[in-house]
Amino acid sequence: MPFLAADIGGTHARVALMRASHDEAGGVETLAYRVFACAAFSALSELVRAFVDADIRGPVSHCVLACAGQVVGDEVVNDNLPWPIHLAQLRQALELDEVAVLNDFEALAYALDGPLATHGRHLCGPDTRSRGTTLVIGPGTGLGAAAHIPSPAGGFVLATEAGQMDFAPHTVREREVLAHLAPDGGYVPFEHIVSGPGLLTIYRSLCALRGRTPTLRTPEAVSAAAVAGEDLQAEHAVEMFCASLGSFAGNLAMTFMATGGVYLAGGFLSSLFDLLRRSAFAERFLHGRSARTLLTQVPVWVTEHGQHGVQGAARWYLRHGLSESSRYIAEGGVSA
Repeated sequence: MPFLAADIGGTHARVALMRASHDEAGGVETLAYRVFACAAFSALSELVRAFVDADIRGPVSHCVLACAGQVVGDEVVNDNLPWPIHLAQLRQALELDEVAVLNDFEALAYALDGPLATHGRHLCGPDTRSRGTTLVIGPGTGLGAAAHIPSPAGGFVLATEAGQMDFAPHTVREREVLAHLAPDGGYVPFEHIVSGPGLLTIYRSLCALRGRTPTLRTPEAVSAAAVAGEDLQAEHAVEMFCASLGSFAGNLAMTFMATGGVYLAGGFLSSLFDLLRRSAFAERFLHGRSARTLLTQVPVWVTEHGQHGVQGAARWYLRHGLSESSRYIAEGGVSA
């Protein structure tokens, strides 16, 4: 039976019609797929309805939803989505029997059981893939991360809120930016530095610290100016972003002993790949002497987000979605 799979980010939503694959145990087949701009819709139900009306010819009664944040009661709580997600409203508006929910990077990590594991451009570390815990990390509208742990019965995944960890500066420039953002001290999460909005925050902070008027208005404009070498503050912002991403990824690689490697996901990073390779990412990833022995054995790749989120969500749903332990809302009742 075909079902809907949606991967909802702060900027884009990827929606697909999926079904179980006949060619691969636990595999999935994509029947239809579209990418939508979230800001073009006033609610998630309106966005998914646009996909259903355009691409689905028959009835569909089940949906799996991958999105940032946590399910609290009937709501998916997240600071980066353009509108609130209320699961009962979504189910009723689309006349669905069930809506299953998981974290968006949890879904990406489940995609490592599929094509994601063989995709990506090598950034640093060994250019080989080995068995072991693997991380998926993605700076986009926010900063997400999840760990995939292999097992004989199929890998399982640990979702995280690692992007909310405290940012720790390493350089004088990073200390200056942190002091500008929190002049009286206090909590500044990694997500406020290592994300698309974080890149813009760094750029604006550097302009303020150097007495310059910021002329670039979006993260895309900052990254494009840095790639073209057109704006010194943009170049410095991207350098700080890449180095901080290296520290963040190395922290998680140590925490999870990620000998299977690290996948940095998202088109945002792909556009910065050459600058990322020339940056301090690799050195910051390796950390100090005691950690370096482990981390030099951890390969890092940069991969496109693409359809991997909906594919991972579909894989999770086929494995877990109908079990008693699933997180879903069905027939008006909620379980988590």
